[in-house]
Amino acid sequence: MSEQAIQQQIRLALGSGPVRLWRNNTGTLRDANGRPVTFGLCPGSADLIGYRTVTITADMVGQSVAVFAAVEVKAPKGRLTPGQQAFLAHVAGAGGLAGVARSVEDARALLRLP
Repeated sequence: MSEQAIQQQIRLALGSGPVRLWRNNTGTLRDANGRPVTFGLCPGSADLIGYRTVTITADMVGQSVAVFAAVEVKAPKGRLTPGQQAFLAHVAGAGGLAGVARSVEDARALLRLP
C-alpha cells in the first residue's frame, strides 16, 4: 500500500473525537516571477500534524489541553530522512506525540487511542 493510501486511511479513521490531524505538504515552488516560495511547516516536518486533546488532573482538574501530534506516514519499507528523524525527536522531546505510522493501528497507538 502506498504512503498516500495509508495516510488517507489514518485521516479517515482518526479524524474525530479527541484527535485532529491535517496534511502538511512541504516543499519549494517558483512563483510567476521565478522566485522560490517555500511552503509547509518546516523541512523534515511530519506528513500529518495536529493535536490530541487530553484532560489534565490535579490543579487543572476538568480542563482540556491540546498536545501537539506529528505523524510521519511511511509505506512498509519506507525510511525516515535525517530531517524527519530530527523533527520527530524534537516534538517528542518537547512533550508532544510523535512517531512513524505504517497503518491506522500504528497511528492509533502513537496517539494513545483505544
